[in-house]
Amino acid sequence: MDYQEYQESLERMHGPEISRLAKLSARRSAINPKLYEKYDVKRGLRDLNGNGVVCGLTEISEINAFKTDSEGNKVPCEGELFYRGVNIYDLVEGFSARGRYGFEETAYLLLFGALPTRLELDNFNNMLCDYRPLPPNFVRDIIMKNPSSDMMNMLARCVLSLYSYDKRPDRTTPGNTLRQCMQLIARFPLLAVYSHNAYNYYHTPGSLFIHKPDPSLSAAENLLYMLREDKSFSPLEAKVLDTCLILHAEHGGGNNSTFTTHVVTSSGTDTYSSVAASLGSLKGPKHGGANVKVVEMFDYLHSALKDCSDGSIRDCLTAMLNKEAFDKSGLIYGMGHAVYSLSDPRCNILKVCAKNLADEKGLSEEFELHSRVAVIAGELIAEKRKIYKGVSPNVDFYSGLIYSMLGLDRKLFTPLFAVARIAGWSAHRIEELSSGGKIIRPAYKAVSEHQPYIPLDERK
Repeated sequence: MDYQEYQESLERMHGPEISRLAKLSARRSAINPKLYEKYDVKRGLRDLNGNGVVCGLTEISEINAFKTDSEGNKVPCEGELFYRGVNIYDLVEGFSARGRYGFEETAYLLLFGALPTRLELDNFNNMLCDYRPLPPNFVRDIIMKNPSSDMMNMLARCVLSLYSYDKRPDRTTPGNTLRQCMQLIARFPLLAVYSHNAYNYYHTPGSLFIHKPDPSLSAAENLLYMLREDKSFSPLEAKVLDTCLILHAEHGGGNNSTFTTHVVTSSGTDTYSSVAASLGSLKGPKHGGANVKVVEMFDYLHSALKDCSDGSIRDCLTAMLNKEAFDKSGLIYGMGHAVYSLSDPRCNILKVCAKNLADEKGLSEEFELHSRVAVIAGELIAEKRKIYKGVSPNVDFYSGLIYSMLGLDRKLFTPLFAVARIAGWSAHRIEELSSGGKIIRPAYKAVSEHQPYIPLDERK
């Protein structure tokens, strides 16, 4: 009996009892929602208005969705995002206006707190290039021998395996931590692409090819270069992907995966364990997997729309909100954000990228459908939901469309998020180690009733 057969036999043997015990465990584990109000507990670290509870300080990025008027009232405003004090619009415009790729420069800004000089950027890029190669036989021994159907799982395994190849894996000095972080920033594109290629070979009819990165190319260019069998890509494709990496590189200390970075780092653990934990957080469909749901939602709309009129779109979206269509969750994916109200600046930038790419690829009608859905969905949600702030499309609304137009497998969408966000996680890990000192330990209020111990033979 092989391992798979053994697991199946255990499922047949214990399956019914596991189901019974699971229901028992869930019933005895569920907290009465009224108790959160009784004890004034901010569930999900958010207040009743959905605002996050302040539990730390950061200099790495800033998000603004409200302004204070002359009377001291909070008023929704167009969303703002700053990396180390630099407005994201200015940052992206600074790269695009001069025809430069910007992800590496953005990583430098996040890590060191200031935009680099040309010499500093050249040195930084050279170091990333030197750190990029994986250890000898790593692709064969770690990636190829046991490929996973989930790329995020594979990324986490690769990161934890790199611990074994590091001579100083547990040292948390500034120099060692920075070296580890820069190696991971440089290597993440390879880990994501090679894991995907291995999956394609072993789990689909796809062919196997492993392209080594080109030292002369940027991270965005190398991603497309390594992903495509013919290594070819257009300048616009690379520029759009580079913009996606910039916009996904960082988003404040309060998002789930970055908060995970702070929590795990505060325990004093190693860089690889910290990053693996953050990858586990990002894998969750409520965090990094949202753009896949947007693409799946548009697959549904294409099959369900009677025509492309506003009325037909409104009917389909209404059915979704009423939990009558698509996945019956009552959600319109890609709409709304935990922080932003009137607009998500990342979405505004990606909308322009999506239009340019759609024009190049002859997919303008698809872009137009996305734009109309965004407007109609915002109107419907405002009508049908009790909301405390505006509803607008978020970064996931157009990123999935962009990745699809680039011909990327949906299994790569969240790993690409990680390829970018490793820059932000690294900056936050360094910030926590440099200014922390105390392990993060929030308090939980115990609400269970006390009970006596009953001897085994007397239990019923």
